[in-house]
Amino acid sequence: MSHTAAERAGYTPLEARVRARGGLTARGLGLVAAVVALAAVTVLSILVGTKSIPPGTVWDALLTRGAESEDVRIILDLRVPRTVLGLAAGTALGLAGALMQALTRNPLADPGILGINAGAATAVVLAIRVLGVGSLTGYIWFAFGGAALAFGAVYLLGTRGRSGASPERLALAGAAVGAALLAVTNAVALLDVTTFDRYRLWTVGTLAGRDLGVFWGVAPFLLVGVLLALGLGPSLNVIALGEDTARALGANLNRTRVLSAVAVTLLCGAATAAVGPIAFVGLAVPHIARTVVGPDQRWLLPYSLVLAPALLLLADVAGRVIARPGEIPAGLITAFIGAPVFLAVILRRRIVPL
Repeated sequence: MSHTAAERAGYTPLEARVRARGGLTARGLGLVAAVVALAAVTVLSILVGTKSIPPGTVWDALLTRGAESEDVRIILDLRVPRTVLGLAAGTALGLAGALMQALTRNPLADPGILGINAGAATAVVLAIRVLGVGSLTGYIWFAFGGAALAFGAVYLLGTRGRSGASPERLALAGAAVGAALLAVTNAVALLDVTTFDRYRLWTVGTLAGRDLGVFWGVAPFLLVGVLLALGLGPSLNVIALGEDTARALGANLNRTRVLSAVAVTLLCGAATAAVGPIAFVGLAVPHIARTVVGPDQRWLLPYSLVLAPALLLLADVAGRVIARPGEIPAGLITAFIGAPVFLAVILRRRIVPL
């Protein structure tokens, strides 16, 4: 409860200040705890894999690179890159989901549900088929373009008409655009064996099989997207009050929308280009964060930034452990986790409208 809200609730000014300071302290401590949890999951991601490696060997590999051996190569060439990519992609997807939900005022917003992943996938498969692009770093620009076009199409379709945008209309527009793009993607991929072979390795949504070169290729776009997203918190809080109130308070709605769209495109495009389409991380994490810190975007965005990579890395570790000696891609694990969250949000909206 804010200082002013506490006073309206009947508390004295001193009591209101104490309650506000207590809420701030609790949120700060919660964020610190989330960072500690993310650090623990990061260590777990390096320690755990389909092959058991003693912690001492892992430690030596990280600090001294150790003696040249198969275990050291597994740590440095496989586990460290996929952990770094998990941190980067999770951060991007969590922030993008929180931004999209705030911008559209749609609790169902997610890069997968709103067709952004489908747009990136269609652009990538066309790049493979038409231009012969064959490297993960080569997909980046096409993924950006496809993500931006899909998001623009969904937003235009979802806001048409006098009734304006609503969560349900945007979700339906995303489903329609995503289905059309999926049909194009499948048609192109299935008509050419070479395209299908390259595309299937990317579209499954996995952290495996990538090196640090992929991370460095998307890092500049991720950095700009993260800085933009974190800077938009106060403006998004004003927009949440309603467009008329936001204008009365002097908010620049067009500027906020454009910057948010740029941030979402950079974040989703970079994450999708790097690890493929991974669904539901951007949907589930902001809802988890919202239960802890409420709707304040100044806190919701940092919490999403920390919790999303933790969820993605946990999903990746679970995929390695469950199917030993094989692996289940992280994208399948996040879909398994996120689908119940999506259904819960829909059911909640039917019972208690937001």
